[in-house]
Amino acid sequence: MKNQAYNPYLPSYEYIPDGEPYVFGDRLYVFGSHDRFNGKLFCMNDYVCWSAPVDDLSDWRYEGVIYRKKQDPRNKMGLQQMFAPDVARGADGRYYLYYTVAFSSVMSVAVCDTPAGQYQFYGYVSRPDGELLWNKSGDPMLFDPGIFVDDDGCVYLYSGFAPKRSVPFPLTGWRRRTNKGGYVIRLERDMVTVIGEPKLLFPTAGEAEGTGFEGHEFFEASSMRKIGLTYYFIYSSVNGHELCYATSNSPMGDFTYGGTLVSNGDLFLNGAVSDRDALNYIGNNHGSLVQVKEQWYVFYHRQTNRHHYSRQGLAEKITIREDGSIPQAELTSCGLNDGPLQGKGEYSSHIACHLMSGQGAGRYGVYFGGVSFRTHPYFTQSGRDREDKPDQYIANMRDGAVAGYKYFWIEDVKEIAVCVRGSASGIMNVSNALGEAPFAQIQIEPSKDFTYYRTTQDRTMKDRTTSMSGSKSGKQALYFCFKGSGKLDFRSFVLG
Repeated sequence: MKNQAYNPYLPSYEYIPDGEPYVFGDRLYVFGSHDRFNGKLFCMNDYVCWSAPVDDLSDWRYEGVIYRKKQDPRNKMGLQQMFAPDVARGADGRYYLYYTVAFSSVMSVAVCDTPAGQYQFYGYVSRPDGELLWNKSGDPMLFDPGIFVDDDGCVYLYSGFAPKRSVPFPLTGWRRRTNKGGYVIRLERDMVTVIGEPKLLFPTAGEAEGTGFEGHEFFEASSMRKIGLTYYFIYSSVNGHELCYATSNSPMGDFTYGGTLVSNGDLFLNGAVSDRDALNYIGNNHGSLVQVKEQWYVFYHRQTNRHHYSRQGLAEKITIREDGSIPQAELTSCGLNDGPLQGKGEYSSHIACHLMSGQGAGRYGVYFGGVSFRTHPYFTQSGRDREDKPDQYIANMRDGAVAGYKYFWIEDVKEIAVCVRGSASGIMNVSNALGEAPFAQIQIEPSKDFTYYRTTQDRTMKDRTTSMSGSKSGKQALYFCFKGSGKLDFRSFVLG
């Protein structure tokens, strides 16, 4: 039986957001920043890489540390974070990794002979005379590189940072940066020398009237892909939780807004528009597109542990229509899997695609959760940050809290069990849709240790869900909603 792929697609102890996926040879590689579990800042760890064979996207391999913070000459002590990177294969066949150290607004480059080998520092993006690009007071911010090498060998670097409230940043001593939007920067084939002047492509909020980007203006997370003859620019909008795309016939300009690719709260689907409508806890987002064989995917990330600083990579299938448009992807638990998950066996609770309290979800701030999220459920793990022993689970489920999973192929499931612990006393209701009447109820009692509680159905889930959905399809969602007193930690569920 072929292994299944889940969301998050990496082991649950791994916190790699800002994923840039690429197929090199017969493997899919993901490059991203590297958060620390329960970290106090973004991107506290060194860069690592994971890859999977294109024939089995469940078989991820840890490639190890590919670049350390202290390798950058401007960060010899390794005390500053390396933010979201990007990678491209140059005309010389080598692989170039682009990044910024914290908010320095200096674009650094490292190089390696293989996609996931040991990268070595190469240089800084500079003008022909050697002066660092945008190194003067008032210059725009260099941030979140998107590096792209076109079919003709021309090199383009996309960058920019434009929060909704534009505030100059005191970044490097007396220098102060401005936040005007997203830029394209031509580079020589040496991958570091600037050609001409950078060009503003995507103005920020308040300056985008009449462009078609209103309400989804550029914020950060530049990434470029070429599909056929069309250039797709992927970015995070001022809404923060969504990845959007824009298209053009040229890598240098005249982009047209396309739409939302994915939201880490499923916002903008089914009429949901405000933070209070989110079906999952929302925060910043970053990712891009990749084609594996005949299927296209969007990679993005989620927040865990009630804050921004422990983010995890996710992926969803997307469809590119004949006219080039891409409908928004919905959040799922199956992600890279070839269809729904099997409706039998034990599943970790952390693969939930929807999570919320009885009062809904919300937007995480930059700092630790605080009072507003004290009564909310969240993804977490035991112990400290590590590179082994996955044990992530959902903590702090209270009355009305919901964990949702999409999708399973259900056949002849006659029993459901949940593995929980805590002070909770009540009922775990199981349904096929949010707010729908339950088809199963499991009695929960207080327990200090993780304990299995189960129920046996009078008829199979297949019969029950068919009658509820009006369809004979076995593809079903599962929603677990706790009703009762106290609180519980939810480790796993069993379809038996």
